[in-house]
Amino acid sequence: MDLRKIKKLIDLLEESNLTEIEIKEGEESVRLSRNSGAPVAYAPAPVAMAAPRAAEPVMPMSSPVDAATGGSAKGGDELPPGQVTKSPMVGTFYASPAPDKPAFVSVGQSVKAGETLGIIEAMKMFNPIEAETSGTVVAILVESGQPVEFDQPLFVIG
Repeated sequence: MDLRKIKKLIDLLEESNLTEIEIKEGEESVRLSRNSGAPVAYAPAPVAMAAPRAAEPVMPMSSPVDAATGGSAKGGDELPPGQVTKSPMVGTFYASPAPDKPAFVSVGQSVKAGETLGIIEAMKMFNPIEAETSGTVVAILVESGQPVEFDQPLFVIG
């Protein structure tokens, strides 16, 4: 939202008998209120939780590496050798730009540094995951549509 619009809203609030104004434009919102001396209670925003899939057994995992590989608590020993590309955020991983489109990359494919490997959706924003180095995709550690955690290994490039 533009700073000039916010200043106009402040002026409107000061000139009127209103005690509070809230404006929403798309994903952005601004809430202005006068200091009335009364405490204001805000309800927490609802949080969507991903339900586990019925076909998958739910087992405790000790680290993001274990969650990505389905392995035991040995650490990073299960990953093949190479440059590991990790998730920069929490979100949902997608291997292709759309459900009816082919995947950005596949195992055995050569990639160049900066090439898109996949995307992560976080808060309705699609963020490209790019190769940090050139090489061959040795492993893809997540499936399309799977939720990912911060710093979770996604790809191994050799």
